[in-house]
Amino acid sequence: MKNILNQYKNTDVIRTTKSAVIITGILLLTACAAPKVSTKLDAAKLPENFDAQRKEASSETFIPLKTETFFKDSKLEALLKKAIAKNPDYLIMQERILIANSHLKVAKLALLPSLDLVADASGTHFGKYTMEGVGNFDTNFSQNITDKQKINENISPNFFLGAKVSWEADIWGKLSNRKKAAQQRFFASQQGMRLLQTRLLGDIADLYFKLIALDKQASIYNKNLKTQERALDIVSAQRSVGKATELAVQQFNAQNNNIHAEASELNLSIDQTEKALLTLLGEYGGKIDRSNDFLAGHLEVLNQKISVDSIIHKRPDVSEAYFELLASNADAKSARAAFFPTVNLGGYAGFNSFSFNTLFDAGSFAWQLLGGLTAPVFNKGQIKQEFYVSNRRQEISFLQYQNTVTTAFNELSALLHRNEAFEDVLKYKLKEIDHLEIAVNVSNDLYLSGYANYLEIINAQKNKLQAELDFVDIQLRNANSQVLLYKALGGGIN
Repeated sequence: MKNILNQYKNTDVIRTTKSAVIITGILLLTACAAPKVSTKLDAAKLPENFDAQRKEASSETFIPLKTETFFKDSKLEALLKKAIAKNPDYLIMQERILIANSHLKVAKLALLPSLDLVADASGTHFGKYTMEGVGNFDTNFSQNITDKQKINENISPNFFLGAKVSWEADIWGKLSNRKKAAQQRFFASQQGMRLLQTRLLGDIADLYFKLIALDKQASIYNKNLKTQERALDIVSAQRSVGKATELAVQQFNAQNNNIHAEASELNLSIDQTEKALLTLLGEYGGKIDRSNDFLAGHLEVLNQKISVDSIIHKRPDVSEAYFELLASNADAKSARAAFFPTVNLGGYAGFNSFSFNTLFDAGSFAWQLLGGLTAPVFNKGQIKQEFYVSNRRQEISFLQYQNTVTTAFNELSALLHRNEAFEDVLKYKLKEIDHLEIAVNVSNDLYLSGYANYLEIINAQKNKLQAELDFVDIQLRNANSQVLLYKALGGGIN
């Protein structure tokens, strides 16, 4: 009879073991049925040249620009250094980099075991009709225990002093990919700071050059006013002797007042531009120390043979987009790892006793090892959606990266020869001003000799004024073009 019972028991054990193995296998197979991560990480191949008419492709690595040698203006360089030290947006970005670095450290530490020092103390009063209460009561009557091992039945204390450790085995790369994502975002934040610095320095340079242009135009107005006043004196003298009419005098007075109004409006623009520049510098007020003329930029880069791939991928906006793409790819891999079983290991070691007097006895030393395997089953719908979102975000990051590369290439391609075109425009505009200067002098002489009327003097002076203002405007556009080139080449280093 006993043999039959033992046989039945053994059969039940075998059946239970088989069932457990089958269930475990099903859980593992179900958990391992994970979708694939998108592998789009590389943008379309870049052309070998920026322009079909430019030099042949080169494999030379692009050397980053230096801000002070590109702009060659010591006063502008002083403003740029001040902006790096005091601009609020730039300082905020520095703090964000520190935050990104903290996220990276947290992700790295997640790969390491967690160790906690624990000191616990509790007291429990068990009821007489509970398993613990009856068990403690019976234990105290046992002949196998000493007086030290007897339990206080009114309040049963429990003391523990030791350490607990836990660790998630990163078999499928969930934690390591989280670390990689944090690392790539840290790199992206660094590139974002470079991008912000480039844009900040470019904005400051634009405002600085605008101030120089406004100063030059103000000087042109002042000079033109003196010319107009001389012409008014001539016409007034002519009227006093009957050789000119009151109409001519009034026309010159009107022209002078118009120039005064435009000069006053120009002074307002100077004040507003200075205030805008002071805001970027993080200052409340003051005057901007600036040069009297535009200084030629450092444009030797236009004559270099540069690898297209090298220069494009060194731009901070392209680098930032690429690191964000790598981070989103790591996020998707981490989300995919959630489909697989999680292995957790842990344990504790320390002194555990129901009596403080015996807490540090050798017999109170206790330890435990723990191991667990967890496979998702009923929450896989949520895991699938989280993976789907992560994968789609990676697709978005790839499209943004591709768009950034395309924009960078076309932007730089359009700017490479733009400065050469401005040189020709400035050359012809200077010749126009020279001819108009002669025309003004000739019109005055002809008027005095009776071969020209006052309207010809007014038109000659107006044309000369407009040509001089246009020349300064072209100089400003040329300077702005150099700033755009500075940005398109990825900015400089200080």
